[in-house]
Amino acid sequence: MTASMPLFLSAIMFLSISSYVLHQKLAQIGITHQHEPRNLTILLWHWPFGRPYSLEGDVCSDEYGISGCLLSDNTSLFPQADVVVFHNHELRTGRSSLPLHLPRSVSQRWLWLSLEPPVHNGNLAQYNGLFNWTMSYRGDADISMPYGKIVPVPHNGNSSSYVIPKKRACLASWVVSNYRPDHARSQVYQSLRKYIPIEVYGHWSKRPLTDQSLIPIIGHCNFYLAFENSVALDYITEKLWRNAYQAGAVPVVLGPSRANYEALVPPGSFIHVSDFNSTEGLAVFLQQLATDRGRYEGYFKWRQTHRIKMYTDWRERLCNICANYQRLPGNKVYYDLEAWASR
Repeated sequence: MTASMPLFLSAIMFLSISSYVLHQKLAQIGITHQHEPRNLTILLWHWPFGRPYSLEGDVCSDEYGISGCLLSDNTSLFPQADVVVFHNHELRTGRSSLPLHLPRSVSQRWLWLSLEPPVHNGNLAQYNGLFNWTMSYRGDADISMPYGKIVPVPHNGNSSSYVIPKKRACLASWVVSNYRPDHARSQVYQSLRKYIPIEVYGHWSKRPLTDQSLIPIIGHCNFYLAFENSVALDYITEKLWRNAYQAGAVPVVLGPSRANYEALVPPGSFIHVSDFNSTEGLAVFLQQLATDRGRYEGYFKWRQTHRIKMYTDWRERLCNICANYQRLPGNKVYYDLEAWASR
């Protein structure tokens, strides 16, 4: 600063620098000044499983009614991104890595995203102290994004006209591609098939189904084996939401506890494998239930008041970051991400 500089300019520069330093200090401890609403920039560092979606236009507003949210996969926007999202699968497989070499603003938040069970997480200890938020199917994630959920049907004075698909001579079906004999679901299936016929589809049985044919074919069966490939808290996938519920088959579930299912889905809408002492007992129950039309239809009573909402578009999940941004803690850091993710 030169001696010839006017005094009032010197004062303005001093105040500007002081204000910037104060803002940085406040941001470091999670305190920010509330400005007028502005667009939040959500940067996806890499597309999950390498399958990109179009981000043209105002996706969040046009598709999901969430305003003020800019989605981008342009990594050159890293310096000004409010939230940077990293999908764990690409980090674990080495297809991508964290940009630790780039300067990161103190107000930028990093979000760890995974919809896979803990057994597929890999080594998360290396990320301790780097992530601020999590997005997962888990209910206790910073942003919980399950595979699906039950939502009320808008009340119009009439009961829902949901019609149960007509059943053919198909008692139960199962769609499986990743078959491993050591999986609990495989062992239950091998035992259950000794007592009842089960139609098996998918790449393992060399009977793959298209997206268009899956629901109609399953819908002709009374029951669907919604067997998860891993048992973990809140891990309830499209096997229940789409393959069973949307198809109109009563799900026979193998996954987390009955209590966990009942916290997320209508209690009388599914059959839990753990309720039976043997697969033979389960088989007898399914055969009897299939012949009792009144009892069987009771598993669909929830359809009079509720419907299925599924989350399948990664863009919708990203838009929900903006919808939740204001309520999320600005000073949160996961110093032991593995401990949280493996619970």
